[in-house]
Amino acid sequence: MKLTLSTVTLGVADLARSRAFYEQGLGLVPSSASNGQISFYQCGLMLLALYPRQQLAEDACLPAERLGAAGLFDGVTLACNCATREDVDALMAQAAAAGAKLAKPAQEAFWGGYSGYFEDPDGHLWEAVNVPFFELGPQGNLILPK
Repeated sequence: MKLTLSTVTLGVADLARSRAFYEQGLGLVPSSASNGQISFYQCGLMLLALYPRQQLAEDACLPAERLGAAGLFDGVTLACNCATREDVDALMAQAAAAGAKLAKPAQEAFWGGYSGYFEDPDGHLWEAVNVPFFELGPQGNLILPK
C-alpha cells in the first residue's frame, strides 16, 4: 500500500470559534459534509478537518494524560506554501486580522526561503512560507525536485 497523506484533523477546544477563524478569517469554505460535530475544508489536494479535541482523543483511544492542555506545542507545524514572499506577507496579515497570534514575523530564513509562523485559536502552529527551490502545482501542492 502507498502511504498518502490526505487529511489533517485539528483537535479544537471550541468548534464554533475555530470555524469562524478558518471560514471568516482565512476564507475557507466548508464542505457540505460538515455538520455540527465536524467541519471539512478542501485545502489544495488535501482536506483540513476540525473536530473537538476531547472527542478526537477519545476516538483515538488516548488516555486522559495524553490529551494535554490546549496550546501545548505538540511538535507539529502545518505549512501553507506561497508562490511569492508577498503572498507570505499577505497570509500573515490575513491571519493576524482574523485573530491569530503571530509567533514569528515573516522574514528571510537561514535555509534560503522566507517564512513566518502564526497560531490559530487553539495554538496550532501554521507556517506561511515561500520556498524558492520548490515548484507549486496548479492546486497549491508542492512538487519536489527529483
